[in-house]
Amino acid sequence: MAAMDEVPPTDLQMPGINQVSAAQPWTWIAAGATDLRRAPGVSLGYGAIWAGLSVLLTAVLYALGLFYWLLPMLSGFMFLGPMVAVGTYAISQDLAAGRTPGIGRALGAWRRNPMQLALMGLALLIFMIAWIRIATLLFALFFGIGAPDPARLYSTLLLTPTGLGMVAVGTAVGAVLAFGAFAISVVALPMLMDRQVSMLEAVVTSLRCVALNSRPMLLWAALLTLFVLVGMLTFFVGLVLLLPLLGHASWHAYRDLVQPGPR
Repeated sequence: MAAMDEVPPTDLQMPGINQVSAAQPWTWIAAGATDLRRAPGVSLGYGAIWAGLSVLLTAVLYALGLFYWLLPMLSGFMFLGPMVAVGTYAISQDLAAGRTPGIGRALGAWRRNPMQLALMGLALLIFMIAWIRIATLLFALFFGIGAPDPARLYSTLLLTPTGLGMVAVGTAVGAVLAFGAFAISVVALPMLMDRQVSMLEAVVTSLRCVALNSRPMLLWAALLTLFVLVGMLTFFVGLVLLLPLLGHASWHAYRDLVQPGPR
């Protein structure tokens, strides 16, 4: 593991934060891949559950004629993805402790700190709702209030000046919102699963990690976005592998960045 400089805890008794090298996210990916190899059945099974639910949601929206919701809902996965990965943190924690991970323990990981994890999920849901509202407003501003023909919707978005303009503005706004959600949750969720702390303590710790490690955290955010996009562009099949990989890697990011403390 790369050498890390320690930043002492603040007067608020928050946990200390480690400063890591700019290339450390690659180490987290490698550590996540190791955990995936050590527990392939439960990890891939966990990924398959969420990939299957994503396929089901997409099919329902399309069957109901709500195809124009697909793009904002899919991009909204960026906001709720960290909550989905809570189970993979439990798998990595079990592996580190020498326990045999199981799918039941992974799915029930939220019970370790239920109220605070629920509050964190609510905060991320607010980000997602804000994004969907903004995306709806942008669609109305660029295309009017009528839903276009589904056969031409995505070609219009990608092949016309109006569509490309909306995609550019939406991408910029979505990136700001997504990075905000990333900054408050990147270590907050594994910390809430790992320790009996409040949501506020976890969020402040997460923000401090991002502030003190801006370069590696920007790279980490970019890698997470890239891998999630690959998972979705493969019609969610890639999420079976990539979701547990990123979840395990996120656990190792938390363990690298946040100094040990009471659990």
